[in-house]
Amino acid sequence: MIEHLLHFDLSALGIGYGTLLLFVLLIALLLTGIPLAFVTLLVALIFALGWFGPMAVPLITSRVYSFVSSFVFVSVPMFVMMAALLDRSGIARDLFEAMKLVGGRMRGAVAVQTIFVSVILAAMSGIIGGEIVLLGLLALPQMIRQGYDRKLAIGVICAGGSLGTMVPPSIVLIIYGLTANVSIGDLFTSAFIPGFMLAGFYVLFVIVRVKLNPGLAPMPEPDDRPWSEKIKLLKGLVLPVLVIGFVLGSIYGGIASVTEASALGVAGVMLSTLIRGELTLSMLKGAALQTLSTCGMIVWIGIGASALVGVFNLMGGIDFVSALLKGVSDTPIVVILTMMAILFFLGMFLDWVGIALLTMPIFVPIVKDLGYDPVWFGVVFAMNMQVSFLSPPFGPAAFYLKSVAPKDITLGEIFRSLLPFIAIQIFAVGLLVAFPAITGH
Repeated sequence: MIEHLLHFDLSALGIGYGTLLLFVLLIALLLTGIPLAFVTLLVALIFALGWFGPMAVPLITSRVYSFVSSFVFVSVPMFVMMAALLDRSGIARDLFEAMKLVGGRMRGAVAVQTIFVSVILAAMSGIIGGEIVLLGLLALPQMIRQGYDRKLAIGVICAGGSLGTMVPPSIVLIIYGLTANVSIGDLFTSAFIPGFMLAGFYVLFVIVRVKLNPGLAPMPEPDDRPWSEKIKLLKGLVLPVLVIGFVLGSIYGGIASVTEASALGVAGVMLSTLIRGELTLSMLKGAALQTLSTCGMIVWIGIGASALVGVFNLMGGIDFVSALLKGVSDTPIVVILTMMAILFFLGMFLDWVGIALLTMPIFVPIVKDLGYDPVWFGVVFAMNMQVSFLSPPFGPAAFYLKSVAPKDITLGEIFRSLLPFIAIQIFAVGLLVAFPAITGH
């Protein structure tokens, strides 16, 4: 099939049928199980040779180089390294224990405490998978043992653990900023309130649910520990708060760029583990290998997506899709909602990295033409990607939790548990679209 395509002048199809063939070829290859990175690169090569001939291949390499040579991209492995070190240290465990004292004697306190811990972990690293696994190991057994409704416990862990998408320093916002060529510092500032707003919605949902149905969550167990022990536990909050202060404070204060702040973060987490007596060579080696694996995946997807978008742009595809989207309606907000629907649909099947790198070069120029701020759109995009982490059939949050959950908890039960939280996320997307001022834009 591929050989036949290469000997055929694909440009004879015209941009309409060419776009359709490109999309069908993408889906067909993905269904074979080939990773997205290699599928996009292969399709880019087929269309470069079939549409323009061999002379177009150097254009692919120039697109790829411009993606991987960005200075801001250095921050991605740094934040991944922070998350990898957190995974291997006892910082998250101590943080969870310390937050028990904050939860107090409120019904559903452990669920609320889990959301607060999620926010702090998200603000420390901006990585999602590790958070859900950590919370699945720390919070899920406690909530099940205390008699929490399983669906509520599962939903809180998956939704809370996915907050790294929104809460700065979010890797999603960094990749969007690189792709859309907008200030990542501005994106972080704009996402700050929406991120905490979403966490607030989760807390409110838990409080209202347990108020309406007290059987969903018991009153917390009495804490008979002496105050001297409680004060020791509170020390677990000190190091995480200091790391967050260094990272976000240096960015918002204009002291350091995002890349420099990410290096400060790694140094802060390493120092924290050293103070705690947990820093070992094997821990560093494990964290470094996890960082290489995660960033390798992001880079390969970036290379493939950059190549494909570059070829599609040369074909005139971006102008074609732009005209198609603008033709949906004369009302700009309807075009934005159409984009949200497309992102929501793609989020059910593709990784957020691929979605960002494939769609944002097409969507962001349209957003600008419609008179909207690309920084605001970046925050709305990140909120939309929150939904993709939970939505079936391939919501990664469900699979992360399944890897550490008791065997009697099925994937079907996890996805059913996530439905109310998906509804909250869609409501939050709607609020950001209706009231852009929430982002400060």
